[in-house]
Amino acid sequence: MTSRLLAILLSTLLTLPAFATQSTSADSLLKLHQMRLAAQRSLGDFYMYNGMEGDQRYARMIDESVQQADARLKELGEMPGEASKALSAQLTREWQNYHGELSGLVTALKQAGFTDLQPVADLTDRNKRLMELCNELYAKIQQEGAAQVPPLTQRSREQSLLMQTIAVDYASRSASVGGSFMGGSGGKAIDELASDFATQLASMEQAPQNTPEIRQALDGISTKWRYIEKSLKNYNEKSVPFLINKYSDRIIDGLEDVSARYSAAQS
Repeated sequence: MTSRLLAILLSTLLTLPAFATQSTSADSLLKLHQMRLAAQRSLGDFYMYNGMEGDQRYARMIDESVQQADARLKELGEMPGEASKALSAQLTREWQNYHGELSGLVTALKQAGFTDLQPVADLTDRNKRLMELCNELYAKIQQEGAAQVPPLTQRSREQSLLMQTIAVDYASRSASVGGSFMGGSGGKAIDELASDFATQLASMEQAPQNTPEIRQALDGISTKWRYIEKSLKNYNEKSVPFLINKYSDRIIDGLEDVSARYSAAQS
């Protein structure tokens, strides 16, 4: 074997661990994103369950969201560094606390038909802390794992989270449980969040990297968005929580499909 071939072989072997770490980190980032979406959605499901007077459909949706969040959390790969490991452990504890509080409130609703406002406010605060931890870990994995999420993939994920935030906030107001959900919204009103979503969606549609398939998918998302946009921008008028809940789920599904397509195109 020549010295040149030996050098190439050694260089390849040395870079394999880095590629493996980046691949594991990228997968963990996807699982973590899916976990925070499901965890956030579980709070919206609870608000719907509360506002719809114990409709068992939403009790089942709470269970589905919780199971999905729990599964994605457990699927996180090996953390790339000490800080991310510590944050992951903290996130697991916070999730267990949130899950326990949520289960207690669901049981109270089933048995008594109502809940006190303070435990609901506490649950909302717990969910907010959970989202903050998710976001902190998401950033730390990228930092320690040297695995940056491609820009368009990140934009579509952020758009999914924004849609979920809008849906949860709307469900909170419709359920009249006191105080709106502010997870990541910076205290903005629903109409402001809706304007942000519309602006960012239009920007995504103009991305030069969009393939015909992605453009078609974004067009489908835009059609669904236009169906609920007016209700969101006039949220203080007629309340339509079922409609917002239904279409936000479909929009998020569409955005996650677009995100996966961006990832495939940019990998």
